[in-house]
Amino acid sequence: MCAAMPKAEPAPNPANVFAALGDPTRFRLVDRLGDGAPRSISTLASEVPISRQALTKHLRVLEAAGLASAAREGRETLYRIDPRGLLAANTWIGAVSAQWDAAIDRLKRHVED
Repeated sequence: MCAAMPKAEPAPNPANVFAALGDPTRFRLVDRLGDGAPRSISTLASEVPISRQALTKHLRVLEAAGLASAAREGRETLYRIDPRGLLAANTWIGAVSAQWDAAIDRLKRHVED
């Protein structure tokens, strides 16, 4: 009998990543989590001036965008940065940048000819 392979999660959608980061509170939360240290709701609530209920909603948006992950540890839920969202956005930015570089190179060759 063969063991079931775990399902690979799809890469986050860069549009969702940018939408999530477009909110200043969520941007700040990603910045706070960016050092790699896991943080509880209590810790995060002391770092941003919003209610715990609002904070939970923001963290759920970050999770859905692939920017944060949550795990229960004892009685607390700890949130960590999830690099998948940032990697997806970086890949998209790289592709767009390559397109612009190619367009600028074509324009440069055209002007020089």
